[in-house]
Amino acid sequence: MGAAAAVAALSLGTVGLTALAAPAALAAGTGTAGELVVKLPVSSFGSLVVDSVHQRVYVSDDRRTSGTGSVQVYDFGGEKVTTLVTDDVPSTMALSSDSSTLQVSQTTGVITFDTTTYARTGRVYGAYDVYCPRETGFAGGRTWYTGTNNDSDCDNRTYTVYGAANGTSTSTGWNDIGRLRLFSTPQTPDRLIMAQPRGTTVTDPHLAVFDASGTGLVRTAERRFADSTGQGGMDMRDVAESADGSLIAVADARTGTRLLNADDLSDASTAYQPLPEGAVASAVAFSGDGKYVARGAAATGGTADLLIQPADPADATPPLEFAFEGALDGSKVAPRGLAWSEDGSRLFAVTSSTTGYEYWLHIVQPPAAQYDTRFTGTLSTSAAQPVVGEPLGIRGRLEIDGPAPAQPVKVTAVRHDAGGDRTLAPAEVDADGTFTVLDVPSVVGPATYTVSFTGDLTHRPTENIALETEVAKAPTSIALTAPAEGVKGVGLRITGTLTGQGRALPAGITLSVVRTDKRGTGTLTSAAVAADGTFTIDDIPGANGEVTYQVGYAGDDVHLASGATATVRVRKPV
Repeated sequence: MGAAAAVAALSLGTVGLTALAAPAALAAGTGTAGELVVKLPVSSFGSLVVDSVHQRVYVSDDRRTSGTGSVQVYDFGGEKVTTLVTDDVPSTMALSSDSSTLQVSQTTGVITFDTTTYARTGRVYGAYDVYCPRETGFAGGRTWYTGTNNDSDCDNRTYTVYGAANGTSTSTGWNDIGRLRLFSTPQTPDRLIMAQPRGTTVTDPHLAVFDASGTGLVRTAERRFADSTGQGGMDMRDVAESADGSLIAVADARTGTRLLNADDLSDASTAYQPLPEGAVASAVAFSGDGKYVARGAAATGGTADLLIQPADPADATPPLEFAFEGALDGSKVAPRGLAWSEDGSRLFAVTSSTTGYEYWLHIVQPPAAQYDTRFTGTLSTSAAQPVVGEPLGIRGRLEIDGPAPAQPVKVTAVRHDAGGDRTLAPAEVDADGTFTVLDVPSVVGPATYTVSFTGDLTHRPTENIALETEVAKAPTSIALTAPAEGVKGVGLRITGTLTGQGRALPAGITLSVVRTDKRGTGTLTSAAVAADGTFTIDDIPGANGEVTYQVGYAGDDVHLASGATATVRVRKPV
C-alpha cells in the first residue's frame, strides 16, 4: 500500500482507493474504518464465503476456460492459509450452518471439506457431468445444487435444482431456463433463495424463496418484476438476507438495490437511496450483527464502487463510500463479491480489473463505535439584517467527539419561508468547529433556517438547530447632480442615478419629481430611468430664488422606496 487517499476524517492508506465519505483509517479497534488489500492468485472468480467461527475466507477460482481452478483460503488478517484442491473446475461454495463443512460445486458434482483440517470429507456426484457451472447452497441441513444436461450455451439451458443427503442426490423438480443462482445463510438455516439470471431468452426473471426444512423444497414466495408492458424485469447480480431474515436485497444491474419483504417479496416500505449516478449494482451483503449493509457496484473514475451504510433504510446516516480506480485495487466490485464476518467487524470485498482477469480481496473494518456530536451556542447571521437578494451567512459551531477528522465534515441547512422549503448547499466545518452556511434569501418576510448534521458511520447525527429571522426589502438610493445656479425662464437640467441592492431593479421605472419655489409646490413630469439606472430631469424655473427639486422612487415588492433633493438658486435674467 502506498499514498493515502483523502477521506472525511483519517486517511485511508492504499493506492488507488478513495474513501469518499465517512472517516477511515487502517487501525483496528480505534472506532474508525480500516482497510487491507490482498492480490488474489486467480484469473477468474466464482464465489466468496466467510467462516466466522474459524476466521477464514474462501475464494473460488472458476477458471473454466482452462479447465482448472482452485479454492484459496485466507485468514481475517489477509494472510493466505492454504489452497483447497478440487477435482475439476469449482464454481460456487456454501457453508454449513455450524460452519463445520464447506461445500464446493464443481463440474462433476459437489465436494465437501472440513473447515478445521481442510480435509476432503465427501462428494456428491451430479446427475450430469457437464461443462456448465453449478450453484450450491446449504439449507435445512442438506446440500442443494443445480445442474444441466448440456455442455454449451450454459446461460440459456434449463437447470434443475437437486437435493443431496448421505451422498445421494434427488431432483426436486424445480427447474427453469438459465443458470439458476442459489443463496443460503446461517441466519435462516431452513431458507433457500433461488434467483434466475437475465438472458437472451429470459427477459422477466424470477426470484423465489423456499422452505427447506422438510425432505423437499416448498416455495413460499415468488415474484417477477416486469410491468404490463414488459418493462422493469430484474437483472440480478447478487442476493442477500438481512440479519433477522425479514428483508431480502437484490443487487439489480437495472434498478440498483431492490429491498423486499422476505415473506412475500413485496417491496419494502422504505428503500435504500439510489447508487451514485453511473454505478451499476453488482453485489450486496448484510452484516450478521444487523448494523450494516454493503452495496457493491461497477463504476468508472471517482464514482463510488462500494457503499457501507446502516442496514435500516430509514437511517439517513451518509454511507462510507469507496471508489476503486487503481491498478493495485481493481476497478469494480465483482458480482457476488461481498461477504461479512458474523459480528459485523469486517467486510470482505472482491474487486476485479476492468478486463476481469485480475482480482483483489479487500478487508474493510467499519468503525467499532460511534461518537456524539452537538451544535453549541446559537446560530447568527452575517449581515445582521438579512436582505432579500443579498448574500447571507448563517453561522454556528459543531462539536464532534471521538477521532478528530483530518478534513472537514459538512452540515446542511434548509430555509423555510413564504416560498416553501429550499435545501442550501452543504457547508464545510472548520477545524475549530465553526461553519457558515451561505444563502441568498428570495422572499421578504419571516424565514427559518434549520441546520443539521446527519452524522456518518463514526459519528451520530446531531439534533437540529434553528434560527428565525426577518428578511427585509433591499435598500435603494438616488444620487442627483444639479447646477448650483439657474436663470428664471431658462431651461436647466438635473441628472441622476437610481441604484439598488439585491435583485436587479425592474425595467420601466419612473421617478416622481416635485418642484418647490416661492410660488408653491407642483408636480413635474416623471423621470424615466434607463437600463443603467440613469435619468434626466429638464425644467424651466418660473420663479427666482431657491428652487428645490425632490425626486422619489416608490419601491417594489423586494426594494425599499428612496428619494433625494437638489436645490438650485435661480436668479432673474439680466
